[in-house]
Amino acid sequence: MLTALGRQLRVDSVRAADFAGLGPPASSLSAADLMAVLLAGHLRYDFDASQNPANDHLIFSKGHASPLLYAMYVAAGAIASEELRWFRASGSRLQGHPTPALPWVDVATGSLGQGLGIGAGIALAGARLDRRDFRVWVLCGDGELAEGSMWEAFEHAGHERLRNLTAIVDVNRLGQRGPTRLGWDTAAYARRISAFGWHTVEIDGHDVDQIDAAYAEAAASERPTAVLARTRKGKGLRAVEDVGDAGSGGAVLPDAEAAIAELGGRSAIRVEVAAPEYEAPAVPDLRSLRIPWYERGRLVSTRTAFGQALAAMGHARSDVVVIDPDASDATLTSYFAEEHPERFFECHAAEQQMAATAVGFSVRGFLTFAATPAAFWTRAYDVVRMASIGGVGLCLVGSHAGVSTGADGPSQMGLEDIAAMRALWRSIVLYPCDANQAAHLTAAMTEHSGIRYLRTTCEDTPVLYGPEETFPVGGSKVLRESDADDVTIVAAGITVHEALRAADVLADDGVSVRVVDLYSVKPVDTATLRRAAADTGRVVIVEDHWPQGGVGDAVLDALTGSTVMPSVLKLGVLALPGSATPVEQLYHAGIDADSVAEAVREIMAG
Repeated sequence: MLTALGRQLRVDSVRAADFAGLGPPASSLSAADLMAVLLAGHLRYDFDASQNPANDHLIFSKGHASPLLYAMYVAAGAIASEELRWFRASGSRLQGHPTPALPWVDVATGSLGQGLGIGAGIALAGARLDRRDFRVWVLCGDGELAEGSMWEAFEHAGHERLRNLTAIVDVNRLGQRGPTRLGWDTAAYARRISAFGWHTVEIDGHDVDQIDAAYAEAAASERPTAVLARTRKGKGLRAVEDVGDAGSGGAVLPDAEAAIAELGGRSAIRVEVAAPEYEAPAVPDLRSLRIPWYERGRLVSTRTAFGQALAAMGHARSDVVVIDPDASDATLTSYFAEEHPERFFECHAAEQQMAATAVGFSVRGFLTFAATPAAFWTRAYDVVRMASIGGVGLCLVGSHAGVSTGADGPSQMGLEDIAAMRALWRSIVLYPCDANQAAHLTAAMTEHSGIRYLRTTCEDTPVLYGPEETFPVGGSKVLRESDADDVTIVAAGITVHEALRAADVLADDGVSVRVVDLYSVKPVDTATLRRAAADTGRVVIVEDHWPQGGVGDAVLDALTGSTVMPSVLKLGVLALPGSATPVEQLYHAGIDADSVAEAVREIMAG
């Protein structure tokens, strides 16, 4: 029956590819026997209750094998066989790579090298947080073992001894254009993976008895297990077997019916997948949140306020977890770690694994915060990008933002983070200027979905707002305003303080300035910005960020289509910074108070 089921999965993979006008789904064919045995004998999953917390998790890290996943759903009776004809069609939930448009898909995949890290995060949540007896199965391709993120995942899972995690590696020796680095040398893979504390099993990936025994061995192991399965790409079709994508040219199947016949013809095997008993989802403990507050005029960094607000959040909600990559003393998630050590997770200097773990925790229903210096989100950006595609909710924080970080130099300065996070689908980007604002926005992040990004500043800055102030996402604060305003300065974060100083200097010269604190960079307060543009006719934007994609561009986007288009001048970091004090950095970048005042004079003279 298992061999016959493997043939059916191949046939249905071919059918789906043919409906979509694709070439032979060679990567699906190589892994069909591996998935047949898993589906029929080892996966515990209730397809009628996809939210059952006791369900196993199956992640297709090699997301290009989506036809095989959809064929599995047909065999399990989750979707009708005829739905395969809509594979990759407009509006279909059977997309080219798996996404949570299907209720049984946890995360979007397709960017290679991420599935195992996310699987490790899910497994860690099961072992250390909700303590449920489910297993995580991750189908990996041998080609993606060239990705560094895979080895971050192997190391992390081995260190945590995640016995509930199994990586099924389809070693078919061929990548997209040619052979992989190690080919069929499963022993070489085994040596490398076992060095990270994993149990490894080498098998013939087309021998169903060996596959079955390997999965049973994995379930009995006290360590994470990698099943290294030697397979043949395009298995069952002589024209493409062990030839791969490049050799087959990726062309449409010349005769799909002949290919189906060669694979043994259509069948309608239905598998009764073993479903675990239903377990009610955990209900988090919720208490009143007491947001820390700070007296006006006191010098406090926004990263300090974030850290203290996060610790308070941990007391108010039992589902808040925090992940950090050996940077808690910089991001100040250390406040949370001290007060809630059982919900603080250290990923060491592995930002990709940090982000993947955060995704895994979110899949399991935890309210997850992940923080690192803003510059280093670029290392994990692709994981965040894929999380946004999959609709995963994450609260992300970047400290050490901009040149105001100081003497560490440009490698430590987040200067592109606003642009990167703004570009994500339905993301939220927040940039507080003082401690009370930062504390409130930390709490506000928990009330929204999707990717939420908070940018914090290292150095202490004066507290501008009282504890009674509110800061809704999508809003702004007008700090200086009169009916006689000549120009509007729009700033965010550290540059709000420079804008206020510039406004004071200009007032002595008889220039009336409106100052807008644009703490919500996305969504942006379009109404306030357009009103200011109409009232003053001139807008100067100042930000501690490269000029591309940051606060300035957010303002310009808001003004596009306005009935009144003002004169606009953008100030941002134009030159590559070096080492200097924060005050010197702002001066060198031309975003300090004196530079802002000069820009106002320039736009007024123009």
